[in-house]
Amino acid sequence: MTRLCIATTSVPGDLPGKLDRIAAAGFESVEIHEPDLTGFAGTAKDIGTCAKSLGLCVDVLQPFHDFEGLADDARKAAFARLDRKLELMKELGATTLLVGTTTHKDSAPDNELLCQDLSELADRAGKADCRVALLALPWARHTKTELDAFALVEAVDSPHLGLGLNSFFSLADGSQAARLRDIPGDRVFHVQLSDAPALDFDISHLKSHFGLLPGQGGLNLASFVRVVSRAGYDGPWSLARVSASAADSRETYARDGYRALVSLLDEVAHTEPAVALPLPDLPERVHATGIEFVEFAVDQSAKTELTTTLSAMAFRKERSHKSKSVELWRQGAVNIVINSEEKGFAAEARHNHGACVCEMGLRVKDATQTVRRALMLGAPEFSQPVGSGELNIPAIKGVGGSVVHFIDEKSDLHRVWDIEFDPVPRAHAPQPAGLRRIDHVAQTMPYQEMQSWLTYYLSTFVMEKADIIDVIDPSGLIQSQAISSPEGEVRLNLNGAGERQTFAGAFLEKGFGAGVQHIAFSSDDIFETSAQLEAAGFARLKVPANYYDDLGVRFDLRAELLNAMRAGNILYDRDDRAEYFQIYSTAFWGGFFFEIVERRGGYGGYGARNAPIRLSAQIQHLKESSKQ
Repeated sequence: MTRLCIATTSVPGDLPGKLDRIAAAGFESVEIHEPDLTGFAGTAKDIGTCAKSLGLCVDVLQPFHDFEGLADDARKAAFARLDRKLELMKELGATTLLVGTTTHKDSAPDNELLCQDLSELADRAGKADCRVALLALPWARHTKTELDAFALVEAVDSPHLGLGLNSFFSLADGSQAARLRDIPGDRVFHVQLSDAPALDFDISHLKSHFGLLPGQGGLNLASFVRVVSRAGYDGPWSLARVSASAADSRETYARDGYRALVSLLDEVAHTEPAVALPLPDLPERVHATGIEFVEFAVDQSAKTELTTTLSAMAFRKERSHKSKSVELWRQGAVNIVINSEEKGFAAEARHNHGACVCEMGLRVKDATQTVRRALMLGAPEFSQPVGSGELNIPAIKGVGGSVVHFIDEKSDLHRVWDIEFDPVPRAHAPQPAGLRRIDHVAQTMPYQEMQSWLTYYLSTFVMEKADIIDVIDPSGLIQSQAISSPEGEVRLNLNGAGERQTFAGAFLEKGFGAGVQHIAFSSDDIFETSAQLEAAGFARLKVPANYYDDLGVRFDLRAELLNAMRAGNILYDRDDRAEYFQIYSTAFWGGFFFEIVERRGGYGGYGARNAPIRLSAQIQHLKESSKQ
């Protein structure tokens, strides 16, 4: 049975509170980070009792550093510290002491002395009915790699001394997991899984500045798990943050960690018999095939602003709900739901956040299985009273409290517009502006929530992530993480904002938290669409003239094309032969806006180099609007 473990390091709260969060998230065991224990007012025995009452096994006490290779009084002091650690182990009921290879400046580079100290360490641990996992630290004085540490373990040859592994230390310098395949699994006593950006230099210079949850970085953790498992390792898989930043501790860390760890082990277990399924009945990750609808929560004033903008983009009010103040506006395959009800979830969202996107619907193969996977990974279920003639559409609450519905064709869910809504008679049908579908949805959130959203999406859906991009706002930095389904049917941009002065930060402050800040629609011909928008009175963002002067030089564009873009305030980007065109609406509701895009030649990005231009123009527009 796979045992899921997590260190108390980055879980917020006092130590009993950390254990509560860890148990509630679904973990079976825990690494006690000794500084958490030091700051606790009770005894180690109290913590051991607390963990047991919560169903948690205390697998590891850590860290224990700077032990081996010392002389005289320093050596005596190191063994005195060891004896105290072993006493704590007994009081905690812990089974393994994690020992990092020494960084002490006075440690002698003498293998015989190192082995002598580690042998005595193993003997004392055995007498205390526990064992030691030796973890090679890349910045250690002598023993910097797992293979070096394993050589010491073999030389000592004690059943009480084994190897500790951390995927970050093993992989972040570009090494492959295959180099570990000759280490017998029964000599590996503990494994920590930690992701990081893929690096190409000596990670000892970084020390503890990285350490992401599985899936958040670029390391091949699946390969690492396969190699260690095939060797025979059958101990716990642990999450141990090695990031030194206190800001990485967040309320959702235990829940995010559980999702990330289960998702990784589940993925590997389906192709590797040596790895047990962490949750045997967990449905596979979901392939979302499109965004079925986006729903806005509005009052009457906000509704007027929204419908005016939609009308100027040639959307039409097509249906009204049979019993509620809910309207369906449509163009192409884009469904926009406008909810002005005074009761229910949309009304609550409007009360808490102002006018906003409150719900989103994704098309999936099996809605019930989608919800089941999300719930098993700790997502909160969503339900509300269903009226007569209404469908109970499966849904969950996403990160930040938004709701995600799932539409499939296994039942009547895909006929929701025909079942719950009546057609609206119209005397005049506006000519469409060529908007085909939703190209992408951009969600803005505080920096510290960005990794939570990423883990939520990657663990639930079949999605791929691009590299994080730093976007320069005139008032600060915004981090942008793009994720998408393999064929691009669903594209999401996660934007992390810090400073309130940034355009994204102002949106967060206005909306009291994370949310959808803009929606991009896809056009097959941006210039034809632009002409239609102009005729309909669409209020578009004005792009500075200097931008087009620079654009012509940078890409050597034809004068005719450049002039057409200048006339339509159309932004442009090119990647090899692939091209990208963008039009933005002016912002309303304190920072929400629409975008129209055209992709040519398989362009896969989002015009990142244009973001500073767009942000400057948006901030200038808001300043001018506030003076009116």
